[in-house]
Amino acid sequence: MAVTTIEWRNDSVRMIDQRLLPGREVFRVFHDYQGVARAISEMIIRGAPAIGVAAAMGVALGLKGTHSARAERRFAVVAHKLKSTRPTAVNLSWALARMERVLRASLDLPARALFERLRDEALAIQREDVAANRALGRFGMQLLSDPSVVLTHCNAGALATAGYGTALGIVRAAREAGKKVRVVADETRPFFQGSRLTAWELRKDRIPVTVIADNMAGLLLSRHGADCVIVGADRVAANGDVANKIGTYPLAVLAQRHGIPFYVAAPLSSIDFTCPNGDGIPIEERAAEELVMVGGRRVAPAGVKAFNFAFDITPADLVTAIITERGVIRPPLDRGLVALKRVLEGPAAAAQGAATGATFSAPAANASAGSYLR
Repeated sequence: MAVTTIEWRNDSVRMIDQRLLPGREVFRVFHDYQGVARAISEMIIRGAPAIGVAAAMGVALGLKGTHSARAERRFAVVAHKLKSTRPTAVNLSWALARMERVLRASLDLPARALFERLRDEALAIQREDVAANRALGRFGMQLLSDPSVVLTHCNAGALATAGYGTALGIVRAAREAGKKVRVVADETRPFFQGSRLTAWELRKDRIPVTVIADNMAGLLLSRHGADCVIVGADRVAANGDVANKIGTYPLAVLAQRHGIPFYVAAPLSSIDFTCPNGDGIPIEERAAEELVMVGGRRVAPAGVKAFNFAFDITPADLVTAIITERGVIRPPLDRGLVALKRVLEGPAAAAQGAATGATFSAPAANASAGSYLR
């Protein structure tokens, strides 16, 4: 996509203000970690992978000018502030843990060199996210028929990542391969990430898109109006339960009812192997004003209570497959995720899992995995 979601410029972080899209393209520049934390909390930037990149850059800003003797204490303050902004997206804590490892390995460096090491790691996280999305897209596009109609929820595109996208990355990869793909986007109340953001970036890429109200998905699927559903993920538990934008769970139920594949596009940074199941995923509850106000106007009576949960949990048994940059995981998802974890841990661990019958598809060219993953 022509617009960059987030970038590092002159020792500051520049990001597009997603609250103002599609009406205005406004870029905000932040010079300290408090500003980055505010941007995450207020949804200037959103989407799990993009939040992870922002947090990494926020750490670099927060440690600028800090000498090694004070670096660990300073990191604890910065990380606590950033981690408290959006608790559900695991990419945030994943990025902070990665930055902490680099910090601890660099404590012998002078202040400027330490800052540069952290900055370079944040930029590596940004580059790797784009590469992961492209690889994920190549795996996922093989699952799409030609032609096909994809129903998606929220925004799991370039705006939700460092670039290219997860769910929309699959669509982009399919289009690049010459497939005829159209997208139907749930509007995704209450923040309208589908109608505002997904439709906006697909229009920029000249990919056909149609917006529907969230409660129209059942009728659409009952009339065979989509060939599959593809969503992103804010966190995938070790058993395959998926946390994603509120409204994802009922969409998965509808897909199963009508025999439509329900795919989750999740880079490795969104998989939490330490979380056994969806019960352990914290669900963020945001301010009621986001729900009862639309366009600055109140749409519910003053004083009425409102629940505004930002995410829900889709059980693993409703997920047709999880698509990652290392391959496609099919049910039973828990066994597939175990196989994936062993691949990540190295050839010895992978060989130990050869007899598990895990349903994880890796590229044939991947010699470390090809002998036992299908």
